[in-house]
Amino acid sequence: MTDATHIATGHIVKARLGEPASTSHMQWRVIDIPRDITRAEATQLLGEQAEYGRWELARSVRYEGGARRVWLRRRAMRVQRTDAL
Repeated sequence: MTDATHIATGHIVKARLGEPASTSHMQWRVIDIPRDITRAEATQLLGEQAEYGRWELARSVRYEGGARRVWLRRRAMRVQRTDAL
């Protein structure tokens, strides 16, 4: 599943959900941030993800050309069914 977040300057940042392991208690999201997005805009984007999506920063990498890749994680909500089929 891929969703796109629009930033005020018209840039599109694509986020990817990682494939969860069967025993994982965490959900992962990888966000690729292009080099032409300022640090302040990236901080604002990640702050919104943290506040509204309950994501936390796990890792970030800045590449030679200026692009960034950020890994976000949150606790997976495992809900067990209570009604019998």
